This record gives sequence, C-alpha cells and structure tokens, in this order.
Amino acid sequence: MMRYAEVPWPWAGLTIALVLLAQESLVKLAGDSGSLAMTSWRILVMTIGVTSLALILLPPRRPAYLLGALACGAMMGWALWLQYGLNLDPCPLCSLQRMAVIGIGLVFLVAGIHNPGRLGASIYAGLTILLGLFGAITAMRHVWIQSLPKDEVPACGMGLNYMLETLPLTDVLVKIFRGSGECAESGWLFLGLAIPAWTLVFFIAMMAAAIVLVRRD
Repeated sequence: MMRYAEVPWPWAGLTIALVLLAQESLVKLAGDSGSLAMTSWRILVMTIGVTSLALILLPPRRPAYLLGALACGAMMGWALWLQYGLNLDPCPLCSLQRMAVIGIGLVFLVAGIHNPGRLGASIYAGLTILLGLFGAITAMRHVWIQSLPKDEVPACGMGLNYMLETLPLTDVLVKIFRGSGECAESGWLFLGLAIPAWTLVFFIAMMAAAIVLVRRD
C-alpha cells in the first residue's frame, strides 16, 4: 500500500468524495440535475474519489504500470461493448478519446515491460500527461456540448473516417472540436454522468498515478 509522510491526503480525498457524494441529493435541489453546473459537480466528486482510491491502492512501479495498461484495455473493451452490444456508435469526439486511452495504455505497457528507474518513469509520466491532457480537453469539450440546449446543438456532421480521408488533419481537428449533433447524445449514463464525463475522470486519475509513480522506487 502507498504510504505518505505527514498528511494521508489520498484517504482525506476519498473521505471528502464520499461526503460530497452523500450530499448530492441536497445539491439537486439547487437546480437542474442535467445542467453543466451539476455535471461539473459530479465530475469533481468522482475525480476526487477515483483518484484518491487509485493512489491508496497503487502498487509498486512495475505492477502499477501493467495494471494501468490493463485498465486502459478494460476501458476499450467497455467502449467496444457499448458500440457493438448496445449499438452506441462513437461520435468523432469519442473516437479521439479512445485514441488517447489507447495511447496511454501503450505507454503503460511499454513502461511495465521496461521497468524504468526514476528518470525513465519521469519520461513515461510526461508522455502520459501529454496524452491525458489531450484526452481530458477533448472530454471537457464533449461534456460542454452535451450540456447545450437542444436549439443550440450543432448539426450532425461527417463521420471521422470520411473526414480523415477527404480533409487535411488540421481541418479535421477543427471540425471535431466544433462538435456535431451526434456528440450531444448522452447515451449511456452511470451515477448521473455520461461517457465523456467518466473518461475525463479516468484521464485525470491516470495522470495523477503516472506522476506519483516517478517517486515510487
């Protein structure tokens, strides 16, 4: 188990998350449960809880990297089950988030095989942060689009594969981040959060774990 000097802040974070989660029924009285403010509140609570729990249970460096790669594989398996089991086809923003998850999984897998020292762990943490920030920014944009009123939702656009085949990469990224009608569909929900909100929580937790593993000799 991970031990921290002075304040056991992961335990404190987990406790805070549990308290905030218990208070969510009171927060619902303040406004629409589907609003951006409520969604942001839930993301904050889940991020504190999931990240704190991950750091509390974080094993030594090499098994932690392999466990992170396994978690990324599980995320992709879950995404494919949603796509082919529940017929929830990914929108372009979902596809970008999948790429980020795959990228982080590959970084963790290589790190687990390599079993690096502190310098190597710093390099792997940097790569994880770059991929995690890309995925987190994409997820935040997706969450914002899902919070828009129906009359402000962008129209449905071209599929990602078609855009990659016909447009320059910079134009593809611009069109994806503008959003489209299919990106506004919530689809699958768990504890009041849709898929992009949970992927945002995942990206933050993975970046935090990668940073902590730098000093996990």
